[in-house]
Amino acid sequence: MARYTLRQLAHFVAVAESGAISAAAQKVHLSQGAVAAAVSELERIFRIQLMVRRKAHGVTLTPAGKHLYSRAIVLLAEAEELELSAASGGRELAGPLVIGCYLTLAPTVLPLLLSGFAALHPQVRLEFVEGSQDGLQERLFAGGLDLVVVYDTDLLPGLAGVELYQAPAYVLLPEGHRLAQQGDVSLAELAEDPMVLLDAPPSSRHTMSLFEQAGVEPNVRHRTTDFEVTRSLVGRNLGYSILIQRPATDTTYEGLGLIAKTLNPAVNPLSVKMIWPKDFRLTDRAQAMTEFASNAPWPRD
Repeated sequence: MARYTLRQLAHFVAVAESGAISAAAQKVHLSQGAVAAAVSELERIFRIQLMVRRKAHGVTLTPAGKHLYSRAIVLLAEAEELELSAASGGRELAGPLVIGCYLTLAPTVLPLLLSGFAALHPQVRLEFVEGSQDGLQERLFAGGLDLVVVYDTDLLPGLAGVELYQAPAYVLLPEGHRLAQQGDVSLAELAEDPMVLLDAPPSSRHTMSLFEQAGVEPNVRHRTTDFEVTRSLVGRNLGYSILIQRPATDTTYEGLGLIAKTLNPAVNPLSVKMIWPKDFRLTDRAQAMTEFASNAPWPRD
């Protein structure tokens, strides 16, 4: 029988994450003495020093403390999952589920996930976070997100995932462009034209790799990190762009027309995936979301 309690672990985790006993005490709504006593009791039970306490400088975890912290957050999450499962008797999923999504994918992916999954599992509290692909992966490994939707490129090691759909890159032209009547367009034909670059990694890195493979140096005239700003600048005839996500309507916010053209020669599409750390045990809610997402009616080209 374990001699420590989940409450003691929770107080230790609060101190580790807050960096100070005083801040942790405020977080868990207890006195500093009670929180300090919980940590001291854990050190007595495990016979190890978990943290170094310095007045006015907070606390620093020892190597043993860092190990316990990594195990404690997993144990506390599983305990919460057990409580939620027991409360529902296994009949209905309930509890929080936080999904991260790469910025340019969000308008396509999030509405379908949120509405479709909520209809099947109304007791699940769905939340989402939009961000850069690198930032989302960091938050995923830190335990701040359950699942993340990203492009299958520039991914960190140690991830598992399911493919949602594939999206090929295409050329976006303004109406009236000299190549608008062609069936497809090569990058070489656009070499002298001004380009509007969606400068949001990994989209920008993927775009520039296409030019490198084609042996073409693009004439980048404008850079933006926003998908709709990119389309609006193209609509204003300020350049062309290379994009991956394709909205259902080929018009800008201003109502200006846009023309999408396939690339010639054709390029391999990018896979859109839902990912998670392969060493993390998915909650029942996250597992249900991966199954829903992998079978959802995503747009097909």
